[in-house]
Amino acid sequence: MNATALILIDLQRGMLPENTGPRNNLEAEDNAAHLLHAWRVRGLPVVHVRHMSRSPEGSFWPGSSNCEFQGRFEPLPSEHRLEKNVPDAFAGSGLERWLRLRDVHHLVVVGVATNNSVEATVRSAACLGFDVAVPADACFTFDKADLEGVVRDAEEWHLMSLSNLDGEYAVVTRTDEILARLG
Repeated sequence: MNATALILIDLQRGMLPENTGPRNNLEAEDNAAHLLHAWRVRGLPVVHVRHMSRSPEGSFWPGSSNCEFQGRFEPLPSEHRLEKNVPDAFAGSGLERWLRLRDVHHLVVVGVATNNSVEATVRSAACLGFDVAVPADACFTFDKADLEGVVRDAEEWHLMSLSNLDGEYAVVTRTDEILARLG
C-alpha cells in the first residue's frame, strides 16, 4: 500500500460522546487510532481534517474547544492538517494538490460523520481519480430524522451511507483488513 494516505475526518473534541447525541460504533475512535499508529510507524502520509463553522452560532466556531482535535488525534508536526467549512474535505482546501504533489493515489478515510463529511469527502476523492478504502468500523454517525421526520438510528444512516459508497466510490472494508494489507 505504497503512496497511501490516511485521512482523519473531524475527530475533534466536539465529537466526543459527551458533546453529541446517540451514535453508533463506539469503537470507531479506537480503530482510527490503531490506523493512525500504523501510519506513523511506517512514515506514511497522514492528513488531519477539522471542521470550522462559518457562523458564530455553530458548534465548531474558531476558538471553541470543540474545534480542537481529540488528544489521541493531535497532529504531529510532520503531518498535514487542514480546515474545512463544508462537509467535503477537498472543497477549497488544497487537499487534492497536497496529495498529488506527494504522488499519493490511494486513500484510507476514517472519521465522522459517516453520512456527512466522510461520505462527501470519499465521493469527491473517487471523482478526482483516487482509489479509496473506508474501514466501516473506523467511522460513525448519529441518530437523525429523515425527510419525513422519522428518527432513524445511527446504525441505519451508517449502513446506508456505506452502501452508497461501496463499489462505486470506495471499497468498504474493516480496520483489521487495512492493517493486514500494510503488513
